[in-house]
Amino acid sequence: MHKPDSGYGAVVMINGEDTVSGTALLIAAAPAGKGCLIDATSVLPTLAAVPPSTLTGTTAATIVELADPTDPQTVLTRIRAAAAAPGPLSLYITGQLHLDHKQRLIHLALARTTPTTLRYTALPWHWLAGELKLRRPGTTTVVTDMVATPDAWQQLRTEGLVLGHGIRVYGRITPPPPRRRIAEPAYLKALATTWRSGINPPLAQLHEQAAAQAGPVDALFLAIDHTTVPTPAVPAVPVPNRPHREPAPVPTAPAPISEYTEEAEEDPLPAIFAAAHAGRNGEAASLAAMWEGWALRTYGAGSVQAIHWLEVRADLARLADDPARSCELWMAAADARLARQQPPDDPAVEGAVDRAHHQWQELRDPQQARELGPPLVSLRRHVPGRRSGAVEAVQRRLELLHTMPPVGGPTCDILTGDRAVPHAPGSG
Repeated sequence: MHKPDSGYGAVVMINGEDTVSGTALLIAAAPAGKGCLIDATSVLPTLAAVPPSTLTGTTAATIVELADPTDPQTVLTRIRAAAAAPGPLSLYITGQLHLDHKQRLIHLALARTTPTTLRYTALPWHWLAGELKLRRPGTTTVVTDMVATPDAWQQLRTEGLVLGHGIRVYGRITPPPPRRRIAEPAYLKALATTWRSGINPPLAQLHEQAAAQAGPVDALFLAIDHTTVPTPAVPAVPVPNRPHREPAPVPTAPAPISEYTEEAEEDPLPAIFAAAHAGRNGEAASLAAMWEGWALRTYGAGSVQAIHWLEVRADLARLADDPARSCELWMAAADARLARQQPPDDPAVEGAVDRAHHQWQELRDPQQARELGPPLVSLRRHVPGRRSGAVEAVQRRLELLHTMPPVGGPTCDILTGDRAVPHAPGSG
């Protein structure tokens, strides 16, 4: 295999003639020096011993390897070329994920990446997603074995790892290893070891085996195989007005989804919420984000379908115990509905604002509550809800929050003692 000094290598192996050719792109990348969290390239010899046809699932196979690449534009060029290939595409990615604090975007670190040069030396994950979404659904498989920095890990636990509809995604993401330790791509090595033995079970079955073998218990395991194309949905129609209920500025049990649903060959919501209730929050968030992306491409931003998935993501954040993110998403959903000229007293608008208010009151971090308080006050003034006093309740708590000590200091009941209504046991 030819490997130029740049660290990029490519080899083409053709096994058979007059057959569909598949492509496998192997990316192993991690920063050099003390910023390295995973020995990414250690998996390449094991993968190199796997028959190329096994890596691609086709008789004819093209294998492209990127070992410790340094330039994100060059990596993007290789991804773009692989994505343009007409046959099936399999990506095997091992490395570490970082979070850009300015734009809150996930990046795959490369060899020269440092915390201060992240935006210029790492590969933005949405670049990869953008190239893959152009491919025909059902022809792309992504297998990952990555470690995340602490801030990236916190976001991935609630937001998931977003790619696109029609892409199979299997793998694991682990939290950062203990200090002075380097993680191993044990999950991907387990897959490759099985393949080398001549056994080639379905990827879903092999994923379960590798996940059980590699661990750890707190890893985020991804198993997304929604590769069927959804049936085009007719414009959603709101259900009849709900029966009148006693109004409350903050509901004690937020509803899980909006009244709008997708019409597809298979309703994805049961699987999504089953994953969330089983503690697989990242997998659930990834699925919801995938469907939201499909709704955005199909119906456009601001459509009822896109708003529906925004609300699903908001409730998934609640289930993942991330009230700050849930509050942000519920406020975004309310703003989106108002932008559609839905009136402030529309039950869906009121419900979104009520749930944002509820999640804001669940915050235990005074700084987060102070940051989210002003936009909530602005929204509450426009959507006061069914019971008077909601705006004043937010303002009163904000005033008290400014007297709170920094996180880690002594606490009191200021964060929870100024509720508009009692918090019912077992509520979200």
